[in-house]
Amino acid sequence: MTKENMAVNRETFDQVILPVYAPAQFVPVKGQGSRVWDQQGKEYVDFSGGIAVTALGHCHPALVETLKAQGETLWHTSNVFTNEPALRLASKLIKATFAERVFFANSGAEANEAAFKLARYYSSVRHSPYKTKIIAFHHAFHGRTLFTVSVGGQPKYSDGFGPKPADIVHVPFNDLDAVKAVIDDHTCAIVLEPIQGEGGIMPATQEFIQGLRELCDQHHALLVMDEVQSGMGRSGKLFAYEHYEVKPDILTTAKALGGGFPVSAMLTTHEIASAMTPGTHGTTYGGNPLACAIAETALDVINTPEVLQGVEQRRQWFVEELEKMNQRFSLFTEIRGKGLLIGAELKDELKPKARDLLHAAADQGVMILTAGNGVIRFAPSLVITEQDIREGMARLTAAAEALFG
Repeated sequence: MTKENMAVNRETFDQVILPVYAPAQFVPVKGQGSRVWDQQGKEYVDFSGGIAVTALGHCHPALVETLKAQGETLWHTSNVFTNEPALRLASKLIKATFAERVFFANSGAEANEAAFKLARYYSSVRHSPYKTKIIAFHHAFHGRTLFTVSVGGQPKYSDGFGPKPADIVHVPFNDLDAVKAVIDDHTCAIVLEPIQGEGGIMPATQEFIQGLRELCDQHHALLVMDEVQSGMGRSGKLFAYEHYEVKPDILTTAKALGGGFPVSAMLTTHEIASAMTPGTHGTTYGGNPLACAIAETALDVINTPEVLQGVEQRRQWFVEELEKMNQRFSLFTEIRGKGLLIGAELKDELKPKARDLLHAAADQGVMILTAGNGVIRFAPSLVITEQDIREGMARLTAAAEALFG
């Protein structure tokens, strides 16, 4: 049976895919910019961005052109060899950030796995083999490998898989006193998302990040920032740490780095990287030329004043429309986040209806997300047009009318 005459639909999912997802009832088949079409030809405005991944929308011409050009040149060599796209991408990331060394992988979880391993290894080699404690935060999310899901502060994702990696302590987010109570000279790292994503689009405060930096310096611990979701222009700066004027020791990025193509990176300094030697860590696909070429183009487009400065204007359009909705239906207690990572928290009595609103939105032709407990999440393209924002919000208002009107 050829691809052309093999009919698949949403029911096929229930028969062939591991039941770890509950996808929407429609199947997207085509995307262009911030519009998506399903198998029946119905059109949707995409405010989900593939969960903050398609930062330049669907099928951005520059990314498509790079995919074609590199796809006809060199896809994969393994890390027995280096390649030009990886070297160019690493050089550009270093030029744009605090970093001096880069490690490439394929997903946010892999980048975080590398970051946590590096933090422990560096501390062990440079300080003491007993300097292994990682301080992380409730409601954090860092990936689905056993190590990263254990550092993430949501037991519902980590329970049931046997013994977890030890020496990981969770405390409340944005609570500096709680960190002070558990940090000691055995602490190797403090790990956080500058804006908690799955935890409900919760930005760190200036005082909190400043305080964490100072505590890390006092205790010779590393400050690890997970910018898998908040990075690559999402906050209005290339990376969210720039809002706080505090430099991390290790930073991870993925999602939007490839604009939809799987690629991730861990960034760090010469000093921290120097603890590693050939064979200490690795990956087969990480840094492959196809992924790095596409990520280089995504970085070139995103890291421009035009795109980064446009994020705040687009945020204002979203907030304006959400406030109009709120005046009409009285749905939200707070609209928060930074840039185009926006969380609208439903009132307590409406929180159980978050998924219902997501499905009602899809019925009206707009794709949204949820996060945390009863938070509606928006993570659209960074270059979404005003027309698409207004149209999508009109559809979301219609969904709210159908559900709450």
